[in-house]
Amino acid sequence: MQERSLLVGENDMDGKKIILFDGVCNLCNGAIQFIIKRDKNDLFRYAALQSDIGQQLITERAIDTSKVDSIILIVPGVAYFTKSDAALEIAKGFGGLWKTMTIFTWVPKTLRDAIYDLIAKNRYKWFGRKDSCMIPTPELQAKLLG
Repeated sequence: MQERSLLVGENDMDGKKIILFDGVCNLCNGAIQFIIKRDKNDLFRYAALQSDIGQQLITERAIDTSKVDSIILIVPGVAYFTKSDAALEIAKGFGGLWKTMTIFTWVPKTLRDAIYDLIAKNRYKWFGRKDSCMIPTPELQAKLLG
């Protein structure tokens, strides 16, 4: 999807990509920890969808969180990605063999997103949820926006 606007101060991000995630979802929090461990090039920054900065980024891009409410990847000034496209773009950012995940772009987006939506719809039932956003580790705190 094309970027609709540029958040004030995003130019200071030095090429960092922003991952918005459901801060109360155990699966999403686990995914963020997984990403941090593999982000050897320090490419990503993070914000909970529920945070002020997360809400600002969503509003600026007119993203409908009733349709997308788990993980969103924003490449400031360029584009944003949702659902399976976001997951594949994040994996590509790890480099190395992870780039082979792009083979899944050959699978029709409607099928990839249907699988993604099934997991997203059941994520609280299958993985649980927290009453509030997680308390970040010092490593994550340094990478959180806002």
